[in-house]
Amino acid sequence: MKFQSTAAAGAELALRLNEFHGSSQTIVIAIASGGVGVGAEVARRLELPFELLFIRRLLAPFGPENVLCATNVGGTLVVDEEVPQASETNGMAHAIADGIKQLTERERFFRGDRPAVDVSGKQVILVDNGIHTGSTMLVAIRALRKVGVTKIVAAVPVADANSRARIERAADEVFCLVWPDKFGHVGLWYRESIRPTDEQILNLYLRGEETMNE
Repeated sequence: MKFQSTAAAGAELALRLNEFHGSSQTIVIAIASGGVGVGAEVARRLELPFELLFIRRLLAPFGPENVLCATNVGGTLVVDEEVPQASETNGMAHAIADGIKQLTERERFFRGDRPAVDVSGKQVILVDNGIHTGSTMLVAIRALRKVGVTKIVAAVPVADANSRARIERAADEVFCLVWPDKFGHVGLWYRESIRPTDEQILNLYLRGEETMNE
């Protein structure tokens, strides 16, 4: 199967997530940039608040599958605890500081002067457009654990079957429409582009905010 677009995939995914419709304790958070189109549609159909999560990979001292990251969750910066020590060991302090600065500036571009969103005590539907190795989703889950959410629901239209066990161990609940054994890459499962421009991300984010204020 192929999804026509990320919005179409989000509409199908929302049907599977209908138990969360209108929940006052639930927020949809999309992993930027790929997950924004899917997440915005899920949030719109479930009538839930919509937020963004940005990831900046900083160092990989333990190999490509265990990357140290800085993550911005709804306006709150979360940095892996090992980053300061690893930066001193590798002489990368300046590069890491620059990476964190760029992450903050990117998030600020979309958020503007809106305050950070407190997601502690909330259950989060964490959305991406797909999962291949699972590394991006795992980084996002790790960051959300650090900001005190009560439940993490990983939700994607498509995911590599080889990543299933890892994601199901890390998240509290997983919703996925299809788990193919032969995955390739996420873009193969969509007929239209899965990478929104910054302008499209901003429009989707603002539209989500307007929907909740109506």
